[in-house]
Amino acid sequence: MIGFLQRMKVPHVFTLLTGVVFICSLLTFIVPSGEYERETLSVGGRDRTVVVPDTYQTLTKHISAKGLLFQDEAEGMASTVSLEEFLSAIPLGMVKAADIIFLIFIVGGVFGILQATGTIPAVLGAVLNRLRSSWKLLTIVLMTAMAIGGSTLGMGEEFIPLVPIFLIVAKEIGCDRIFGVALVYVAGAVGFAAATTNPFTVNIAQEIAGLPLNSAISFRLFFLVACLAVTLVYMLRYGRRIRRDPSTSLMADDDFVLPTDNVEPPPLRGAHVVILIACAAIFVFIIYAVQEMGWWLTQMAGGFILMGIVATAISRLPVRQATLAAVKGMEEMTVAALVVGFARGVTVVLENGQILDTLIFSAAAVLQRYLREGRPASDRLELFTRVIAPAGALTRGAIAEAFRRQVRRSGLPLTGASPYGLRHSFAMRLLGRNVGVKAIGDLLGHRSLEATSVYLRLQTDALRDVALPLPGGRHDHR
Repeated sequence: MIGFLQRMKVPHVFTLLTGVVFICSLLTFIVPSGEYERETLSVGGRDRTVVVPDTYQTLTKHISAKGLLFQDEAEGMASTVSLEEFLSAIPLGMVKAADIIFLIFIVGGVFGILQATGTIPAVLGAVLNRLRSSWKLLTIVLMTAMAIGGSTLGMGEEFIPLVPIFLIVAKEIGCDRIFGVALVYVAGAVGFAAATTNPFTVNIAQEIAGLPLNSAISFRLFFLVACLAVTLVYMLRYGRRIRRDPSTSLMADDDFVLPTDNVEPPPLRGAHVVILIACAAIFVFIIYAVQEMGWWLTQMAGGFILMGIVATAISRLPVRQATLAAVKGMEEMTVAALVVGFARGVTVVLENGQILDTLIFSAAAVLQRYLREGRPASDRLELFTRVIAPAGALTRGAIAEAFRRQVRRSGLPLTGASPYGLRHSFAMRLLGRNVGVKAIGDLLGHRSLEATSVYLRLQTDALRDVALPLPGGRHDHR
């Protein structure tokens, strides 16, 4: 069995999503169709279509021989997903997710232009030269800069060309290769994971969840600072230990011999500083416009286009060279962009077969049955109570013990798992079924949308569709 698992290769994400679309298409022949009534509400200055509670009704399903191959609609009846609709689902998903897809392409193109201007390596090279004498301050400044880039702009692979420079610095200050790579890799990964305004994760996930763009940013800033602080403490302690006793390094036997050719960053010019300031100002304005002027993904993409134009003009980069750099940057974003459309194809077939609302209704019916038949009579406000008298709220200890008992029975390797994870899983499953954020917050007992968004940002299935890999990942997976 272990040998089989080792030989098994995970299919490409496009293959996996196409398979999910196909399975959902088959489910339209099995799962009963139904629908809720919907109404349009203004949420965060934008119109949102939401479900009207208690309006679900089952629809008669129209099945025909023609409907197996081609779309065959009947008035007042639901239809199954035909072969034609299955093949069209992914292209239609691309159309429905066009604003997200083009934002990803455009941001990738802008990063390509910034790389071509040499601004990023030149600025970091200047910082290296100025702070080489103080290894602690150098570590703090460099890692903070890497983390901010990953957290705000989703930068990761853009830092890879800087690794040789950071290795030289690590050797000069008496540290090892691990320290030099960690200055880039770990800092960028921490910033990317603790994203604040990352357009590839936060903005796209909030668009999927129907939340205001960049909402709850105060929590994410706190999370970034906390994660970065822990990282810096660890790195400084590791660096101090290696400097005192090189034999304690995990690479103590490494001679740490580095080539010195073609690793020096370009000299910092005035144009680089102006580009940095101009791009930072544009980015700050984009964030302001999203919060105060009602900007959304389309306007954000326009702001990034302006950033690329300004960087090209200030650096006096030839138009042809800037265009080629933008195209290269977009090429690296191809998988990350198109996977959004593939994922949206799942929603397309569920909606075409009108089984999405059925799945939502069925999940709600389970909870309703418990409330009517399984929950002991009690005036307690808690949803779940003890079955054995006296009927009272379940304590944390009782929940934990019940969870551990079920884990033991399952035989699953869930060492360290917590029942608190069920709460997160519940919220993510509701989000995956397009349940409104307000309804999810009500079920979780939250008083604000910001509290609910903390749970929904863990919806890894949606984020994985659009997220970039951590720094050092392969370009074709980005």
